[in-house]
Amino acid sequence: MSQSRAKICGLKTPADVDAVAAAGAQYAGFNFFAKSPRAVDFDTARELCIHAPVGLAKVALVVDVDDAFLDALTDAVPLDMLQLHGHESPERVQEVRARYGLPVMKVLGIADADDLPAIDTYGDVADQLLLDAKPPKDAVLPGGNGLRFDWTLLADRKFWPRPWMLAGGLDPDNVAEAMQRTGATQVDVASAVESAPGQKDAELIRQFCANAGITSDPQA
Repeated sequence: MSQSRAKICGLKTPADVDAVAAAGAQYAGFNFFAKSPRAVDFDTARELCIHAPVGLAKVALVVDVDDAFLDALTDAVPLDMLQLHGHESPERVQEVRARYGLPVMKVLGIADADDLPAIDTYGDVADQLLLDAKPPKDAVLPGGNGLRFDWTLLADRKFWPRPWMLAGGLDPDNVAEAMQRTGATQVDVASAVESAPGQKDAELIRQFCANAGITSDPQA
C-alpha cells in the first residue's frame, strides 16, 4: 500500500466524489467559501458526504467563520475534518478543536522564509498542517489560485510537528517533482484537476493521484 495520500478539494457532484474514490485519494474536500467557484451549500455537501464511500475522509474548507456557522455546518453535514483556511489564530484553532471534537487542518500561506516559523506555532495546536502558496494581496480567493511557492524552502526541513500536506500550484505534471523536492507524502489539489473553474475532470484526478504514487482502487 502506498504511503502517499492526496486530497482533491472543491468537489460539487456525486461524479466528483466517485472520481476521487476511484483514483485512490484519501481526502475529499468540500468548499464553503461563498466567493469560490467550488463553493457548495450545506444540503449539497450533506448529500455528497453521504454518497462518499467509507474510508474517504470528508474535509470542510472554511475561511474565518464564527461558531454559528460551524454549528450549522457540523449539524447539517457529516464531516471527518475541518480545514481552517483563513487568518485563524492558534487560540482559535484550539477553540474549534475543543468545541467540535473533529481533527483540524490549519492552512498556512507560504511566500518566503519569514512564513516558516508558523509551522511550529500551529503545529502545537492543529492536527495537520497544509502549506499553500500565499495568495496575492488583491486575491479574491484564499487558495485554489494555481500558484506555487518556492519548494526549496522546505527541502532541508527535518522536523515536522504534525502530519502535513503540500498545496499550491500542484498539477499532474509537477506533483511527483514537488514531492521529491519537499519530502511531502500528502498533496492537495483543486484547480489543476478541472476542465473549467469548479468543474472536476475525472481523468486529471486519476493522473494526479497516479503521479503522486497513489494506486487507484480496483473496486471503484
